[in-house]
Amino acid sequence: MLPVLFSIFGFQIQSYGVSKAVAALVGAYILGRRFTRLGYDKDTAYSLVMWATVWGFVAAKVYFLIDNWSNFDLHMLGSSGFVWYGGLIGGVLAVLVITRRHGLPLGTVAGAMAMPLSVAYGIGRIGCFLAGDGTYGKPTDLPWGMAFPNGAVPVNVPVHPAQLYEAAAAFLIALALWVLQDRIAPIAVFGSYLVMSGLSRILVELVRINNPVLLGMTEAQLFGLASIIGGIVLIARARGAGQTDSPEPAPLTTPVA
Repeated sequence: MLPVLFSIFGFQIQSYGVSKAVAALVGAYILGRRFTRLGYDKDTAYSLVMWATVWGFVAAKVYFLIDNWSNFDLHMLGSSGFVWYGGLIGGVLAVLVITRRHGLPLGTVAGAMAMPLSVAYGIGRIGCFLAGDGTYGKPTDLPWGMAFPNGAVPVNVPVHPAQLYEAAAAFLIALALWVLQDRIAPIAVFGSYLVMSGLSRILVELVRINNPVLLGMTEAQLFGLASIIGGIVLIARARGAGQTDSPEPAPLTTPVA
């Protein structure tokens, strides 16, 4: 655990914030390369990532505040306390605006973003682990169980390092999407991301301490189930439309509206 990487003139550089910046930069780089391959302007990819990151963080904080309104405290407005699914909603809205403004096909953009999104999420979860943000799991006597006595949310007994589980799953999902992205339709690629990430979220919740809210499932598991259903619908839609193969990349000279 390394919540503070180093200090400059008394100003602490925290691993949590650095991980989010690195995640955005790596995601933008990967998406830019994919856009270039598809014949789109890579600067548009950078714009997509920037605005999706900004509005994703805003929505993630708003979601967190709404979810914890009964226990509201001014400290909640600080640098910790974000909800992934709130960030996903904010990011999706930003992407919808940018793609429409630049006249890009939403399905192709969604397929291109799936793999970078998973990589970025994995990097972000490593930052959460280093910060000890409290999203770890139940106590365990497994050899890799860890205590976080100096974490943002301290815990003194060995627990499941759930953040690392999610990071590993995210990188494996990214690898699978990298294999799929030139073999199936872009919208099916994004659907595959929704299915795999949703399943990952359902499974990791088995080792977390979160209260069930409906049908014995936690809030995160319900979102994961919705993600799986949405992904299956997108994959089925692509197959029903006969989009079994990924389209050939457009020539690099193709103009972008």
